[in-house]
Amino acid sequence: MANAPTGPIDPPPSSPQPSVASGDPAADPAAERRTLRAALLERRASLPQRAQLDARIEAELAALLDWLPVRCLGFYWPIQQEFDARGLVARWLAGAAGRDAALPAVSRPGVPLDFHRWTPDTPMREGRYGIPVPDGTAAVTPDALLIPCVGFSAEKFRLGYGGGFYDRTLAALPGKPVAIGIGYESCRIALAPAAHDIPMDWMVTEAGRF
Repeated sequence: MANAPTGPIDPPPSSPQPSVASGDPAADPAAERRTLRAALLERRASLPQRAQLDARIEAELAALLDWLPVRCLGFYWPIQQEFDARGLVARWLAGAAGRDAALPAVSRPGVPLDFHRWTPDTPMREGRYGIPVPDGTAAVTPDALLIPCVGFSAEKFRLGYGGGFYDRTLAALPGKPVAIGIGYESCRIALAPAAHDIPMDWMVTEAGRF
């Protein structure tokens, strides 16, 4: 196997770095995360030069996927201005025989995600929370997951939407799939992880991968 791809990991100096670690013992961590999540979602929705940022993320992610021995790639249907990986995943699927891709489905709150096979031609239906899911395709078990990050830390912990689905999924899937977080450098934060938080194996941003 070739040497692991690397990239710059330091955020741009001009990016303000909010934190959920206030140091105030009276603070409510859940409330702090809700406030931070809202601020980061607003920031992501107004990023300048978004097409250029996404092109850089796609290049970094493509190089990482070329290096990793992934056979079944779980990813996500983009919502709330997340990086759209569908085109990249379609090209990855076409790049070699024997590859599978899958999208998650929420069967009910509080349980791990289910993954069902996806191709660009797969019919879709509306799933829970209004997010499209594959219609009638087989369940599969990914060996790598692309995971969207509302925010993330230098230690590769992620801030998501608060449902805990990916943490439960990473803990439950056999063999623990490679967790690849995807985010934007302006949403890099100082984040005190909760007891249930599982760090990403890789983070990919427009500035590199680490």
